[in-house]
Amino acid sequence: MSLTAPEHGGRLADAARQWGIPRAQWLDLSTGINPRSWPIPDIPAEVWQRLPEETDQLPEAIRRWCEAPASAHCLPVAGSQAAIQALPTLFAPCRVGIPVPGYREHGYWWQNAGHTLVPVNLARVADGDDWLSDLDGLVWINPNNPTGQTVPVDRLLSWHKRLRDSGGFLVVDEAFVSREPGQSVAPFAGIPGLTVLRSLGKFFGLAGIRAGAAISDADTAAALANRLGPWAISGPARFVMSRALKDTGWQRQAARELGQQSRRLRQLLADHGLGHSSGTDLFRYVAHPESARIHQVLAKQGILVRLFERPRALRFGLPGSEAEWQRLADALAECH
Repeated sequence: MSLTAPEHGGRLADAARQWGIPRAQWLDLSTGINPRSWPIPDIPAEVWQRLPEETDQLPEAIRRWCEAPASAHCLPVAGSQAAIQALPTLFAPCRVGIPVPGYREHGYWWQNAGHTLVPVNLARVADGDDWLSDLDGLVWINPNNPTGQTVPVDRLLSWHKRLRDSGGFLVVDEAFVSREPGQSVAPFAGIPGLTVLRSLGKFFGLAGIRAGAAISDADTAAALANRLGPWAISGPARFVMSRALKDTGWQRQAARELGQQSRRLRQLLADHGLGHSSGTDLFRYVAHPESARIHQVLAKQGILVRLFERPRALRFGLPGSEAEWQRLADALAECH
């Protein structure tokens, strides 16, 4: 794997320059973020004026949100990305498994910290767990980004036990995890060698505040906190995060709506000849031999989706309004 910095969705400025379409005229479906974000309340002036304080009970709000046990330590971080970058520096160089395809920031930062990457093809997972014997640690994305593939919690826990028995570790990135019970390993956090990463950017649609959490055992959480230093997450972000995590009514309604919208998108893509798609409540992933051409046809109409080259595929986020749904449908009709 290369040390070239990964690219991401949401690069609207680049798309506007490349296609000559003003930024304001784009429909950005490249990021997999809830288009109907949690409504941010007014933030008191003192929150902006004072340094962040750790007396706001945010870790306890994270614990309730993740259903983590009392033994788990819930560390607020500046988006799960902050933990993705810092965690590799806490371990001595070793052989670390990384899912392929998968969110490339993981591999980039583990390799950057001197670890040896062992690509784990998603198809290989169906053939058993013998491949674990080649690893000292494993980073798993559940659900996978970009494919949406999931691994059952009991299997993830068996991976952790096998790795831990030989002194290894498991990191589970749950940025796109569903709110449905039984989908997360966070309720089992707190045991050595297991770290769970969560984000507010996706489900809550709040990518801009850079807020997330690392849920782990006491030693790992303390080492990560020390690495990140004081005030690792801003006061306004802590204020918003605390209140969003406690708004369970909004969360239940959003989960229902996102599930419906994801099914609608799956059907729309199938109706326009793109075939089967996998994914989560926030995006659909389509492996297609003509993905580059479809991406280009959509871009010429001011619709940005995520293009992948290996394998050739597209990822579609959710439109946020009926006008945007119709615009996508009209553009897909031009792809034949």
